[in-house]
Amino acid sequence: MDRTATHRPVIVVGSGPTGLLLAGDLAAAGVAVTLVEKRPRGISNLSRAFGVHARTLEQLDARGLADELLATGDTITGLRLFRRLSLDLSTLPSRFPFLLVTPQYEVERLLERRAREAGVEFAHESEVVGLRQDGEGVDLDVCGADGTVVTRRAAYVVGADGHRSAVREAIGLDFPGSSVIKSMILADVRLAEKPEGVLTVNGRGDAFAMIASFGDGWYRVMGWNRRNEVPDDTPLDLDEVREITRRALGSDHGMHDARWLSRFHSDERQAPHYRVGRVFLAGDAAHIHSPAGGQGMNTGLQDAANLSWKLAMAVRGRAPEGLLDSYETERHPVGRAVLRSSGGLVRLARTRNPLLRAARALASAFVGVTPPVRRKVLGQVTGIGYAYPAPRGAHRLAGTRVPDVSLKEGRLYEALRGGRFVLITPGTHEGPVVREGRLTVKHWAGDRRTTVLVRPDGYVAWAAEDADVTGVEEAVARYLG
Repeated sequence: MDRTATHRPVIVVGSGPTGLLLAGDLAAAGVAVTLVEKRPRGISNLSRAFGVHARTLEQLDARGLADELLATGDTITGLRLFRRLSLDLSTLPSRFPFLLVTPQYEVERLLERRAREAGVEFAHESEVVGLRQDGEGVDLDVCGADGTVVTRRAAYVVGADGHRSAVREAIGLDFPGSSVIKSMILADVRLAEKPEGVLTVNGRGDAFAMIASFGDGWYRVMGWNRRNEVPDDTPLDLDEVREITRRALGSDHGMHDARWLSRFHSDERQAPHYRVGRVFLAGDAAHIHSPAGGQGMNTGLQDAANLSWKLAMAVRGRAPEGLLDSYETERHPVGRAVLRSSGGLVRLARTRNPLLRAARALASAFVGVTPPVRRKVLGQVTGIGYAYPAPRGAHRLAGTRVPDVSLKEGRLYEALRGGRFVLITPGTHEGPVVREGRLTVKHWAGDRRTTVLVRPDGYVAWAAEDADVTGVEEAVARYLG
């Protein structure tokens, strides 16, 4: 029998990293939010993602979680994409010039704790079975473990429920794309012989394998054998994992005691829209990519960081016109770029075509010796190189990511921990800017004359040189209401 549950301003569907960060942000901003998840309570320690890039670590730093997450894994400063193409992460203009190798469940653990402490209502063992929306809200039909269907009403719904998203299907969006790798193997194992580095990657002939250390005695093994592409439901045993690893890496490092064996395929797909009315898509529900470069989970977390503060403003009636539409405007091109770059890396790595092999060698050499190309590739893979569209005539900084700059009052990303806009001004500025609970005013540590209004997600909303009090007030009013 159907019954109607209480109204919540926002319902987030899916308690993976994307949904947890989004729900936690909303709750921290004072928005009542329910997180609907079809799995039972408890975070699985079996998950595919294992790398956290610099831009994601910056976002976690803005939530006070980065340093704790760093303690759960190991860092690497060299990222090998295929045989002769590697990236030096130590040159990144970030507080985190490296890749953190840690399992996804550690990210989820911290984000879930934060969400619960902020007051998120969790509805586990609850599956979305229907959705209807009108001009004022969304009705979400949710089936519980006992088979009872509850209709939950919300002002907005976000589908962060993975590549088989029930929310995406309910709003009628296609998920066009194709398989990049038709058959991959994955295992979490122990090793008798420790590899030389935290991340070991190589390919030989028709085999590719990667071993990543979780730092606790367990290792993630991922690979493929182009001569044995079989359906996902074909049984997988440890002997096959050993064989692929030996062929690709020259040794299986004495792997034993597998706690997880899985076979899957890798698609690249993207929804044509990230917003339909009052319903939004984020993370794997909006886009999925090849595992090359480890960008999947990271891209989803960036979606959440972009959307959360905009929804919070909308719920409170403070969103400027077009703010919610800007989520798709800003994030859809990023998803498309990740799709192309990660898919391109896989195709180059797997190619048998002599011309493409020559192109791969040329690309590797070109990236290695050409600083602008190297910076662009680094920026795309790590996420720090993406910028959002700026209004015509805006300051050159508008839409760009702000690094963790030094302020008289500390670091920028510490100032962002309140989920507010941050206005950075020259030390002489004494304007009457007051937006209680929504704006923090800080000052440059040096003698810069630029005034910068930083969004809660760490991107420049507005900037000006030698701005006067009136100009600053107008900008703050335009973006904060």
